[in-house]
Amino acid sequence: MYIVQIASECAPVIKAGGLGDVVYGLSRELETRGHCVEIILPKYDGMRYDHIWGLHDAYRELWVPWYGAAIHCSVYCGWVHGRVCFFIEPHSGDNFFNRGCYYGCSDDNMRFAFFSKAALEFLLQSNKRPDVIHCHDWQTGLVPVMLFEMYKYHGMGNQRVCYTIHNFKHQGIGGNEILSATGLNQEGYYFQYDRLRDNFNPFALNFMKGGIVYSNAVTTVSPNHAWEAHYTDIGCGLSHTLHLHQDKFRGILNGIDDDFWNPKKDRYIPYNYTKDNLEGKAKNKKALQERLLLQDVDKPIVAYIGRLDGQKGVHLVHHAIYYALSKGAQFVLLGSATEPEINSHFRHEKYFLNDNPDCHLELGFNEELSHLIYAGADMIIVPSNYEPCGLTQMIGLKYGTVPIVRGVGGLVNTVFDRDYDENHLPEQRNGYVFYQTDYNALESTIDRAIGLWDNYPEEFRQLVLQGMEYDYSWNHPGKEYLEVYEQIRHK
Repeated sequence: MYIVQIASECAPVIKAGGLGDVVYGLSRELETRGHCVEIILPKYDGMRYDHIWGLHDAYRELWVPWYGAAIHCSVYCGWVHGRVCFFIEPHSGDNFFNRGCYYGCSDDNMRFAFFSKAALEFLLQSNKRPDVIHCHDWQTGLVPVMLFEMYKYHGMGNQRVCYTIHNFKHQGIGGNEILSATGLNQEGYYFQYDRLRDNFNPFALNFMKGGIVYSNAVTTVSPNHAWEAHYTDIGCGLSHTLHLHQDKFRGILNGIDDDFWNPKKDRYIPYNYTKDNLEGKAKNKKALQERLLLQDVDKPIVAYIGRLDGQKGVHLVHHAIYYALSKGAQFVLLGSATEPEINSHFRHEKYFLNDNPDCHLELGFNEELSHLIYAGADMIIVPSNYEPCGLTQMIGLKYGTVPIVRGVGGLVNTVFDRDYDENHLPEQRNGYVFYQTDYNALESTIDRAIGLWDNYPEEFRQLVLQGMEYDYSWNHPGKEYLEVYEQIRHK
C-alpha cells in the first residue's frame, strides 16, 4: 500500500509535542510491515536540519493557487532517520514558515490552510496517487475538504483519507477569508452546519470539524479518549459532530518507539537490563541517587516526568511531592512549566526543598536525565486532568517503574489497578489507578503503592515484572491502522 502522511510535525526534525512522535513512529512501523510511506511537512526555518540526510531539490516549480493568483513553492526531499520526507517552502511575502516557531502566530489558520493546499497541489502536480492520505490534527483538517470538493475532479478521485485527532482543544478557526484564499469560495455552502460551520459560532469555520465531516475514517489516540470525546465535554464542542459520524470514528492507542525507549539497549542509562535480569534497574537507582545528590538509602523513589500545567493535574503533582516524602519515600521531578505562575511556584518549591536529601526538582527538560529517571525510579505518577493517550505510563511500564495514574483517556487503556481492576486477572494487572481529582484519592493510591513496596517486596517485584510484559510498541497500533486503511480503500 502507498501511504502519504501530511502533518505539521515529524520527530525528531520537527517536534513540539507527541504529534511528531506519532507521525515518525507510525510511519516507521508501516514501512517495517512492507508498505511505502512518504511524509509531507512544512519547511520551517527552525527545523533540526542535523536530523535530515541528503536534502535535495525534489520539485522546484510548484505553483499553489492562492487568492485567485498562485504562490511559487520549492519542495525539498530528504531522509529523516530512514523516512522519506518532503518539505514545502513557499516563496512569498507572507513568510508562512520562517517565523522562528512552529505555532503561536496570529495567522496560524492561514499558514496551515496554505500548507494543506500546497500538500495536495504537490501530490497532484508530481503525479503521486497514494492509496491513503493520513493527516493529523486541525492543521491539516482542510485536506479532506479540498480533496473531496476540488482535487477529486482533477484526477485524485481514488484517494482516501484517514484523519487523526491528537488534541481536541485546538481546532483551527477561520472566517470566509479561508474560502477565498483556498479557492473553496461558496460561502453559503461551507457555512452550513453539516459542513464546516463551527458548532457554536455561526460566523466561524472549524478546520477540525471539516476533517471529521469529509474524511473517510477518523481516529483519536486511545479507545477511552474516543469515548470521552464522543460523550463528555472532552470533545470541546465537537461531540455532536462525532456522534453524526460515529460509524467512522474510533480510538487507536499510540505506541512508543521501541528502539528509543528500551532498557535493554538504552544508551542514556549506565546499566542496561531486562525483566529477566532486574539487577541493572537497582544499579540505575543508585546512579540516579548519586547524580541528583539524594541520600543513598533503601527507600522507594516516586517520580514525575512531564509538563507542569493544568492538563497534567499540577495541583496533584505538588501534593504528591510532600505526601510521598511524609510516607518515607524519595521524590524526583523533571518538568517545565508552561505558565509563569506555575513556573514561579515550582521555583519556590525547589528553593524550599533544595537541602532535602530525599527530594530533587529539576525544572526544565533533559532527555538524557529522563531516561535515567525512568530506569531508576520505583514508581511514576501521572495524575492528569485529561490525557488523550499518555506515553509516560507506557514508558514507565517498559522500564519496570510502576505507574500511579488517574483513570482518564489512554491511562485507562494501559494501566490496570493491582487491587481493584475487575476486567483483568491478578497476573495481568500492572499499576495503580485513582479517579477523583482530590487529595484523598491520590493519597490512598500512593499509600497502596508504597505500602506494597515496604511490606511485600516480592509482590512489588511481581507487579514490576507484570508491567514489563506489556507490549506498547507500535506493533499493535500499526496493525490497527492498516485495518482502517484497508476498510476505507474498498469503500
